Amino acid sequence: MLLYEKLSSEIFGAAIEVHRQLGPGLLESAYQRCLCHELNLREIPFRKEIELPVQYKGMCLDCAYRIDILVDEKIVLELKAVEQLDKIHEAQLLTYLKLSQKRVGLLMNFNVPLMKHGIKRMAL
Repeated sequence: MLLYEKLSSEIFGAAIEVHRQLGPGLLESAYQRCLCHELNLREIPFRKEIELPVQYKGMCLDCAYRIDILVDEKIVLELKAVEQLDKIHEAQLLTYLKLSQKRVGLLMNFNVPLMKHGIKRMAL
């Protein structure tokens, strides 16, 4: 059984609904606002635009990193609206997981014909 499998499934459903209504081709910010609205409608707790400082040998660096959406204080969502996901997007999500000390993240690319092909689950 996957960690946070039920919650991940609920998030998948919300993202698929947003994509079903809007389709591909919009800006990431539009998908983020609509996904937050959909999470609200489904009463799934979340926070958005979470500042993520870098800790280095006792020093805190505010590097302007931000988690797009943190669901139920457990799952990091990194949203994209790109032609295709690249290794750098995966590295970004893994870095956010490490910095936030969260174990599960979803990389979501809304610029795809079918949303199920635009979601990649990653875990530490």
